[in-house]
Amino acid sequence: MKFDASQHRCTIIIDSQLSPGLAMNAASVIGISFGRTVENLVGPDRQSLDAVNYPGVIYAPLPVLRAEGCYVQQLLAIAGQDDEIIAMPFSALAQSCRTYEEYSERISAVPSPQIALVAIGLLGPKKKITQLTGNLALYK
Repeated sequence: MKFDASQHRCTIIIDSQLSPGLAMNAASVIGISFGRTVENLVGPDRQSLDAVNYPGVIYAPLPVLRAEGCYVQQLLAIAGQDDEIIAMPFSALAQSCRTYEEYSERISAVPSPQIALVAIGLLGPKKKITQLTGNLALYK
């Protein structure tokens, strides 16, 4: 998918029971994954008047919202049924691993329905993402 800020919305939904530190970790990992995966989501670098380089940022707002853990899981199922929505699930398993090698080994040994999510990123048509997340509170 090529991101178009006039047509698409991007958001991150965090399990409301997650501690602030783990919530920040989940949001940052999902943001990095989005930036790596979605074409045209991040703009080009810019320079200040005195030539200090500032990395490109996302072309549209990226709200971070709160939801019950069961709804985070439901969002993954809903997104899986819709070809227009990109989902970036983030698991409790990932947060429990110390290395990427440990994560790779452990995640590949578990069926997806048994992987507890602590957050999910969603990107897709504005109307669809708003229908799924419009009633959720901002993470504060």
